[in-house]
Amino acid sequence: MSTATAPKFDERVASGNLFTRFFTKPESGAATAAIVLAIMFAVVSPQFTQPESIATILYGASTVGIMAVGVSLLMIGGEVDLSAGVGVISSALSASLFMYWFGGNVWVGAIIGLVFSLLVGLINGWLLTKTKLSSFIITLATFFMLTGLNLGVTRLITGGVAAPSIANWPGFESAAAVFASDIPVFGVKVKITVFYWILLVIIATWILKRTRAGNWIFASGGAPDAARAVGVPVVRTKILLYMGVGFCAWLLGMHQLFAFKTVQSGEGIGNEFLYIIAAVVGGCLMTGGYGSAIGGAIGALIYGMALKGVVYAEWNPDWLKFFLGAMLLGATVLNFTLQRRAARGGKK
Repeated sequence: MSTATAPKFDERVASGNLFTRFFTKPESGAATAAIVLAIMFAVVSPQFTQPESIATILYGASTVGIMAVGVSLLMIGGEVDLSAGVGVISSALSASLFMYWFGGNVWVGAIIGLVFSLLVGLINGWLLTKTKLSSFIITLATFFMLTGLNLGVTRLITGGVAAPSIANWPGFESAAAVFASDIPVFGVKVKITVFYWILLVIIATWILKRTRAGNWIFASGGAPDAARAVGVPVVRTKILLYMGVGFCAWLLGMHQLFAFKTVQSGEGIGNEFLYIIAAVVGGCLMTGGYGSAIGGAIGALIYGMALKGVVYAEWNPDWLKFFLGAMLLGATVLNFTLQRRAARGGKK
């Protein structure tokens, strides 16, 4: 007589509980921290939840978030870019000084700025892949060179440390409408950078999740040698990732140029840490191979809420940098703890 045996449970096809499914996502810890932060500031300061205040918070977040998109993808690809902050100003200065020296329409200057930013990304990626040096060393050198170029060339051409105003140059009105206008949403003016930021996050998420290039980015960051062995174009992927950071730097640089009509050559230094903080808080690993563009966006949103929330709550802004550092440490530890627990199926 035969005996029936019950089928064994295959844990590989287990769907997991809600906790496991949520906290195995890179952006889960950042989303939790963003909700807690929003509730805290809303309780402390009712002004925090006003529509105009939300628009201001989103604008502050977008000025970090646009760059955080490119930096997040680069970190998933296993690299960092310490020249990203000063690269924004370099792009704006190259456009402004070209117009000042050669004259012409501002759109020509904007194209020059785009070419310059993509070239910086190309050089960073090419040097990284050819020399095999750490991206920390390569981009640190680029950071110092761009910082020197910004100040030296600006002083050489203008005699000062700021680019001349571009308000009276041909094409300014149309370029300002594209890069620095306000879009009315339910009666509230929202900066156009917020919409560019959202669009970039959607495109980056689609690339990571739906395209072969997305698989190449994860593979290049997680296990580059193994990826190269199976035919992944690691060199081309990393170079394009650096050029993607360059494109984001150009977009933000054009916003600053057309919003304020001039650029100070010493600006941008230190902003690269804000972009990296946003990406790390959003769940991107410094070691590469893990993260998401949505996580980087949430990290930038947390920065925007902290930046303006401190003002609305009338707290001492001297503590903002301490708060950002503590937030980076806390979010990283929270992410690590929750994801490790989720990997165990929600068990402690």
